Amino acid sequence: VQLQASGGGLVQAGGSLRLSCAASGRTLSSYHMGWFRQAPGKEREVVAVISWRGGSTYCADSVKGRCTISRDKAKNTVYLQMNSLKPEDTAVYYCAAAYSPGKYDDWGQGTLVTVSS
Repeated sequence: VQLQASGGGLVQAGGSLRLSCAASGRTLSSYHMGWFRQAPGKEREVVAVISWRGGSTYCADSVKGRCTISRDKAKNTVYLQMNSLKPEDTAVYYCAAAYSPGKYDDWGQGTLVTVSS
């Protein structure tokens, strides 16, 4: 499956963004869908995860309370809503699909989020 992430951009601190991850090639039937991010000079970290079937969600402590991950099965798309953005949220955000627990096999190309102070 091909994943296309979009929705990144430049936003002021305190603002919001909604990232989208559209899947093509075949209908998503992943175990989990995840959003990850990588800031310059830092390791990639998980931001949020959603169970594709059941819809249960997880947001990392660094974004908890500011993060909502959701999916639209009909559109084969996963979303990440980020509110109250901080400069430290600046990173390239990637979506990925896992077909077994913790093993993300398909990755999107990334979308850059820049939060200005």
